[in-house]
This record gives sequence, C-alpha cells and structure tokens, in this order.
Amino acid sequence: MLMKDDKNLAGGDFAALFADVKPIEQRAHHFKQQVKAKQTLETASQKVYADSYFSDQYQPLLPSEGPMKWINEDVDKLELKRLRRGDYVPDLLLDLHGMRQAEAKLEIVALIQATMKQQSQCCCIMHGHGTGILKQQVPMWLAQHPSVKAFHQAPKEWGGDAALLVLLDIGDQPFRR
Repeated sequence: MLMKDDKNLAGGDFAALFADVKPIEQRAHHFKQQVKAKQTLETASQKVYADSYFSDQYQPLLPSEGPMKWINEDVDKLELKRLRRGDYVPDLLLDLHGMRQAEAKLEIVALIQATMKQQSQCCCIMHGHGTGILKQQVPMWLAQHPSVKAFHQAPKEWGGDAALLVLLDIGDQPFRR
C-alpha cells in the first residue's frame, strides 16, 4: 500500500531529491595476486624436485646383462635378495606406459613423495617394453635419488622385466613389509 509521500517519490520527485548528489570517487586500488591452483603449485614443486635429483647425463653402474638391479652402498645385500624373491609387496603402483621422459620424471617424483608420505617401503614402477627409452632411463633416475635403497626387476606377478620393484628408505619409521 503506497502512502501519499511514496507516490510523490515514485512520480519523479525522487530524481529531483538526488539530482545534486555526486558519486564518491574510489582512490584506493587493490591489486591482489591471483591465487594459483593447488595442482599448478604441486606440478611446479615436483618439477624443481625432479630437476634437482634426476640428471640425464649421470650414468650409474648398472648391469648390462641379466635382471635390472641396483643397491645403495650402505644397504645390506640381503635387502636386494628379499626384493627379488618378492618378500616386499608394493603398496603403490605407477604405470608409465605412453608417457614421455619429462612426464615420467614428474610421475616418479610424485610416486616417491606419496610413498614417503604414506610410510610405505616398497612401490612398483611399470615402464613397459616399448622402444626401451623409459626402460633405460628409469633405473638411472632411481639410482640418483637419496631415498631409494634398492630396486630389482619385478617378479612375474608385478610385471616381470617391464617393471621395477623399488625399496625406499622411510627414515626411522617402524619396519613394514
């Protein structure tokens, strides 16, 4: 229900009342940085992490014949034997089929970080047969990482010669198998 004063305001008196009002000038500028997506930040940190640990020029001493295996100098040889026999069951699996080298590096970094976060001691990396590029590069990269204790060609049930079982040093965490 409109009252008498409301009718006058609706008819045009409203504009007359506010004709001499000037808008307030905005003088403060707010320049905020755009918030980056979490995924973008994680990818950038993984790239820095991968570049700091994995070099394509480094050539560790790896076997040229027989199964692919490597053990860190300060790790007991029995650990490599346990890995070969399948005593360690991988908690995480990584499939690198169809990836390029740069993508594979980032995925391996993410796998190692996830394994450390979950306090898992063993993981499996499936590189496949393919042209053999990843089959050659993955062991070289793993041998450079300080958290990798050992790796061995996986048993048949985990991929055979197209995969590696990786044993990681999870620090002073309780022993898990």
